[in-house]
Amino acid sequence: MNDAVEIIRNCGLFCGLTDASFEKIKTIARTVRFQRGQIIFRDGDPCPGIFVVGEGSVRIFKIAPNGKEHVLHFAGPGMTFAEVAAIGQFHCPAYADVTEDTVCALVPQSGFRRMVSEDHGFCIEMMTGMARWVHSLVGLLEDLVLRDATARVARHLIQSDPTSGRGEFVLPMRKRDLASHLNLTSETLSRTLRRLVDCGLIETHEQHLRIRAPDKLRLVAEGLAPAEFA
Repeated sequence: MNDAVEIIRNCGLFCGLTDASFEKIKTIARTVRFQRGQIIFRDGDPCPGIFVVGEGSVRIFKIAPNGKEHVLHFAGPGMTFAEVAAIGQFHCPAYADVTEDTVCALVPQSGFRRMVSEDHGFCIEMMTGMARWVHSLVGLLEDLVLRDATARVARHLIQSDPTSGRGEFVLPMRKRDLASHLNLTSETLSRTLRRLVDCGLIETHEQHLRIRAPDKLRLVAEGLAPAEFA
């Protein structure tokens, strides 16, 4: 997917825009490409604008004073990053790098702010998308607060499986990044995956994984102990 406007049309943040607003977006949006390993921006950089992923994956992360990285989230197709900084006119609050060759649409901050200041209808439309975005953040917070490590891992595996339990798939991120994303240590993630394997719920080999019992894994994601199925 290479056309900037088509990429934006498939993005939840912009789902409330009318055709007229899309025509205006078309005049300022452009397509940008990044290679695997490339840093898009650093913590504290001026915000270029709102990025929308069309193809590939972008890792958003912070670096602690001791040098440890903490993954905030991964942006895949249809997802955005740097949106809060662009809307609030902040500097970039984190790092962003590319985990695989990626194509994005970029809505430059200057053009976006101009549309916001000149078009009241556009502001209302953006509020719809922002509400969806906040709702997704609440879901992430619920995972961290209300689910234990096993439930968080199970839920993530279900969400990551494009086959819906019908076949093997590749985890979209390195296991150390997945552990950081789920607020776990690498050791805890490894033990949790081993428990799910031992209980017959999944099969895994390096980055490749298959969900053998989707219905049971959903119960684990809701809090049932894997040992119930051993």
